[in-house]
Amino acid sequence: MSDTHAIRSTLVPEDQRLDITADLFGAHFPLRLEPVIYGITDRMAPEYHGGYWHFYALDNGGFYMAPDNDKCFLVQSSNCWQGELSADALGITACLATYSHLSFSGDPVFSRTCAEHYHLLREFIYQHPEVAAILGAID
Repeated sequence: MSDTHAIRSTLVPEDQRLDITADLFGAHFPLRLEPVIYGITDRMAPEYHGGYWHFYALDNGGFYMAPDNDKCFLVQSSNCWQGELSADALGITACLATYSHLSFSGDPVFSRTCAEHYHLLREFIYQHPEVAAILGAID
């Protein structure tokens, strides 16, 4: 018998978005985290031109956000991986890259928070249908 379970993602309702990001990241979310996620997405996916993003809470305590878009994006990551990702997988990839990058920030508490969220989100991707592509893009 296995003690593992599927990690569920839940769409964060509009009226709870500020609360969840404040609880998880404090003022770092709008000032540091969110802009880096958008910047990484811009660099990875030239076809991405902004827009509304959905926020997702994971039942393991993790969080990610993804563009509200039904299309797939051609992606080239900084490790030279190239491929196509859905908007959901693109958001996950951008969040993982952001968490990794910001885990080396000068603020030890924020760095630890980002490192923890990297690992929580990485646990989730192993059940995602695009796990191989996400791993290719981030590793």
